[in-house]
Amino acid sequence: MLHKRKILIIFILTAFIVVSIAASKAPVLKERNLKILPKDISDAKLDSIMQTYNVALGVKCNFCHAPYDKMNFAMKDSLDYASDAEPMKEEARKMMRLTIDINKNYFYYNKDIRPEYLHVVHCKTCHQGEPFPPED
Repeated sequence: MLHKRKILIIFILTAFIVVSIAASKAPVLKERNLKILPKDISDAKLDSIMQTYNVALGVKCNFCHAPYDKMNFAMKDSLDYASDAEPMKEEARKMMRLTIDINKNYFYYNKDIRPEYLHVVHCKTCHQGEPFPPED
């Protein structure tokens, strides 16, 4: 009887550990709301592109991305990258469409490279490190 009880306790503990490990390593699905860039873009490529926008416009991510709802205490200092609540995000999409169109239709490019990744004309061409292009 004592031997069976030990085996049962070991089985329960092992099952608990396995379930705990499986639950802790569950993939975290980040919500994405990509309307211009390819849906299959890697996180690294997306981050790289966004960082070039930050530099080209001299802004931080909150220029286009809204904060999480204030009621969500755990995320109070984070941005909701999938949200369209910040109007500047749609303006950024318009600018992305514009530069993609210019690069695709007015410059030679390698057809093996997606036009979203071309850099003949880019944000810094007009913005020159400012949030809004200088009026010359």
